[in-house]
Amino acid sequence: MKIVQIYKNQIIKFFKTETILVIAITLAILSSFIAIPKIEYIDFKVLFLLLNLMIIVAAFKDLKILDFIAVSILNKCTSYTSLCFSLIFITFFSSMLVTNDVALLTFVPLTIIISKKIKVNPLKLVIFQTLAANLGSSLTPMGNPQNLFIYSFYNLTPVDFFRITLPLVIIAIIFLTILIINNKENIEVPSLDNISGFNTKGIIIFTILFIIAILSVFRFIDYRISMGVTLILTLIINKNLLKEVDYSLLITFIGFFIFIGNISSLGVVKSFLSQILNRANNTYFASILLSQGISNVPATMLIANFTNYYKELLLGVNIGGMGTIIASMASVISFKLYVKEFKSYSGKFLKKFTFYNILGLFIFIPIIKLL
Repeated sequence: MKIVQIYKNQIIKFFKTETILVIAITLAILSSFIAIPKIEYIDFKVLFLLLNLMIIVAAFKDLKILDFIAVSILNKCTSYTSLCFSLIFITFFSSMLVTNDVALLTFVPLTIIISKKIKVNPLKLVIFQTLAANLGSSLTPMGNPQNLFIYSFYNLTPVDFFRITLPLVIIAIIFLTILIINNKENIEVPSLDNISGFNTKGIIIFTILFIIAILSVFRFIDYRISMGVTLILTLIINKNLLKEVDYSLLITFIGFFIFIGNISSLGVVKSFLSQILNRANNTYFASILLSQGISNVPATMLIANFTNYYKELLLGVNIGGMGTIIASMASVISFKLYVKEFKSYSGKFLKKFTFYNILGLFIFIPIIKLL
C-alpha cells in the first residue's frame, strides 16, 4: 500500500507541475482518433531553435554569469529604491536574451536572499519582477517561446518584429518605474559577497555559441548548423548541461503541433475558427482571453493557424501574459519560488499578483490597441 501511495503522490505531483504538458499530450492523443497525425505538423525548426537556446542558457546558469552581473550591480545600490530598480530591471532586460523563465529562476531567489538579510517580505518585489520578466521578454524572438514561434511561423523580419514589440516594451518601462517609485521603503541595503572562480574559457565559448544561436534565430545562419555546433561542443565541454534542458517544454510543443495539425485538417473546425479570427480586433482580444485560461504559449500555437494578423497575435499573447497566474507559465515559477520560503503568504501573494496583473491588463490593452 505504501508503494501504491508513493506512486500516486508522484503522479499527482507530476500532473500539478506539468499541467500544460499533460493537456498537450492528451489533446494530441484524443485528436488523433478523429484525424491521422502527420510528421509535417511538427515544426522542427522551432524545436531546434528552442533546444539550442536552452542548452546555452543552461551553460550560462552553470557558469554563474547572470549571478555575477547581478551581484556587481546590487553592490552599487545605496537605497532600497535603487535596489528595487536594479532587481526589477535586471530581470526585465535579461529576460530579453535568456527568456522570462530563466530570468525569474535566476533573480527571484537572489531577491529572496537579500530580503531576508534586510528583514523585508519581498512579496511586491517578486510580483514586479514577474511583470518585468513577462513584459521584457516580449521584445525579442528569443525572449519567450511564443515569440520564437510567431517569428518563425510568419517568417517575420527583424524590422517587422521589433517595430511591433518596441512600443510595448517602452510602455512597460514606464509602468514598472511608476510601480517602483510608489513602493518606497527606508531600509538599509546590505552588500553581497562577490562571485569568483569563473571558467573563462567556458564563458568565451558559450558566449560565441549564443551569438551564433541568435544569428540562427534571425536566419543569418542555418539553424541546423548552429544546433550541430552547440551540441558537439556541449558534449565535449560539459555533457551534463543536456540534463538541464526543459524537455517537457519541447514535448509540450510537439503535443500542440499534433493537436493543432489534426483539428486544422477538419474542414468544419478550420472554417469556424478562421471566420472568428478573420479580423484584427478578434485576433487581438481572443489571444488575450485565451491566454488567461490555457497560458499564452498554447494560445499562440492554436490561434496562429487560423489568422494572418500576426501583429495583433504577437501583442495579444504578450499582453495576455499578465492576468491570471497561469496566463504565463513563468508566473507560476515565481509563485512557487516565493511560496517555498513564505508559505503562509500564498493567498496574499495570489491576491496582490492578480491585482497588479489585472491593473496591467487595463492599462496595456487600450494603449497598445490605439498605437
